[in-house]
Amino acid sequence: MSESEKIKIAIQSVIKEMMDQVMERVLIIDPFISEKHRSSKPLYAALVPDEIFKGSHFERRFVTPFGKVWEKLAVVAGREGLGHCQMAHTICGTVKSERLRRISETLNKLEHPPSGQSRTKPDWDRELSYILEGDGEDIPVQVVCDIYAVDKTTGEKYAFELKAPLPNSDQTKVSKEKILKLHSMEPQKINGSYFALPYNPYGKKEDYKWSFPSRWFNMQQDEVVLIGNEFWDKIGGVGTYQAFIKAVNEIGQEYRERIYREFLEIEPPINASEFNLDEFNLDE
Repeated sequence: MSESEKIKIAIQSVIKEMMDQVMERVLIIDPFISEKHRSSKPLYAALVPDEIFKGSHFERRFVTPFGKVWEKLAVVAGREGLGHCQMAHTICGTVKSERLRRISETLNKLEHPPSGQSRTKPDWDRELSYILEGDGEDIPVQVVCDIYAVDKTTGEKYAFELKAPLPNSDQTKVSKEKILKLHSMEPQKINGSYFALPYNPYGKKEDYKWSFPSRWFNMQQDEVVLIGNEFWDKIGGVGTYQAFIKAVNEIGQEYRERIYREFLEIEPPINASEFNLDEFNLDE
């Protein structure tokens, strides 16, 4: 069995577990009850068909758990690719006091520009160069990274801050602070640390335009930013993202038909199984 096939099967296992839990919740634990909906929101029910709110009921119970699945999928890819991978790993090291001060200064300027000045644009190379010029006493620092991976062939170690494709500003700020601290440690504890998004809802990387993370990173040019296939191929090896797409496509039809029949209680339309992730530029 090829490495990409192993990764595909492992990815399907994670997604199936999540989808089976979602189906159990919307069908058994917390089903949509029309009478309850109509009694609690009579005006809505009078104006909008129940089926619309039934879809919203499913969406809310699907989106939240799926947001937590990305890290599990990353671990699957990392273990099959690099060799060792885990979530919420603590990295301990020392950072010189002036570097810590400069990290805070850099973040503050990105968030609150000096009076009368325009907002500072993020520039990873310039910022890191300035921070690394700092000296002072060694201060113990701990960083808990979202994903930690070790290449068992080379021994190289990597840390990833893995966020949803549209992260908020606070999440991104925290991630950037962590990454700057990791790069400022002496001696170095990792060979690379990255801000990663599992896919790009805008298609090509140069078209990514969600404003919140763009306050903290140049999302198109900073080398520490990995989006879509850049991340998956980094952690799992070349071809991992395509294995991910293939894995989802293969099991997607089964769950789409189940949702139509068991949750919406209608027969799937003729073209229900024609949706294919390969048609979308999520890997740029």
